[in-house]
Amino acid sequence: MQLRPIAWYIVRSVVLGLAVAAIVIYLLPHLNNNSGNNSQRAEMPLSFSTAVQRAAPAVVNIYSIGSTRESYYSRRPSTLVRLGSGVIMDNRGHILTAHHVVADVNEIQVALQDGRNYSGQVIGSDRITDLAVVRIEADNLPTIPQNESLTTQVGDVVLAIGNPHNLGQTITQGIISATGGRMGVIHSHADLIQMDAVINEGASGGALINSQGYLVGINNAQFRDARGQGIDGIYFAVPYPLARSVMDTLIREGEVVRGYLGVQVGETPPSNPYTQPGIYVTGVDPNSPAEKAGLRADDYITEINDKPMSSATEGLAVVAQTKPGTTIQVHYLRDNQERIAEVTITKLGSM
Repeated sequence: MQLRPIAWYIVRSVVLGLAVAAIVIYLLPHLNNNSGNNSQRAEMPLSFSTAVQRAAPAVVNIYSIGSTRESYYSRRPSTLVRLGSGVIMDNRGHILTAHHVVADVNEIQVALQDGRNYSGQVIGSDRITDLAVVRIEADNLPTIPQNESLTTQVGDVVLAIGNPHNLGQTITQGIISATGGRMGVIHSHADLIQMDAVINEGASGGALINSQGYLVGINNAQFRDARGQGIDGIYFAVPYPLARSVMDTLIREGEVVRGYLGVQVGETPPSNPYTQPGIYVTGVDPNSPAEKAGLRADDYITEINDKPMSSATEGLAVVAQTKPGTTIQVHYLRDNQERIAEVTITKLGSM
């Protein structure tokens, strides 16, 4: 006996409904479990603990011990202990820190987070970028996570790790406020990161990391105004690529050699008659290569060694990378006339 078409549709619908119901009944416990997991995840607080656990063991406390000179009130020199932090960069015991933490001291003590203590030796220091490399003789060292392809962007969340006021390792949190130089604050040799993660005394030289625990920079200092007053919310760090490059150079050569031209540069004034890109010279250092070559204030540099200049940062970087003793051509404008100066570059800091 054959079912009529309408009866066949009814039977088929009933069968399909029963099948769907059976599937739902089977999957319901699993769906409830997943829903519970999602609810638990929603209730979990935002945390950077994983990043801290990855990076913090490689951040050390540095105690630099020196002595003060005799004074009118005391004929005997006194002992001075300077606090700072450092970052273990490799398993050979190389530690990056700030130059001002270890400059002009007699002894350096390095305290690891696992309780070990070692004597440290400065193997190279660079005042321009305020970086130094200290080495300790130790095994089984924790090293900071590093990613050479990492790009830091404004708005990234960052964590500063250090030893402020010798309170012990402390974490502060903020965001990247700006990258790149600030005219009058930073020059191209130390193109710092600006952030609002707090850096107090003793935290200089510590690690600035991202939310994954990778090293973003080496903590530097708080910004200070013309009166020397610290400004809350404005702190700096040397970016990782620059810090790594300086460290490698210091380990290999003991110093960082940069070329020196001797010009002071600034923002191009509105009255400037030149429309092409260039570098406005606000002053020239006495007895510098620039002065000896005839450059002076209000000159407008357009090319260095036939390379057009679009910014002061670019020009200073080209000079810094020029080997001392090299003679370069500087094209510049003065009184609407193009001129060329032959300048012999010297070593930055040699004067």
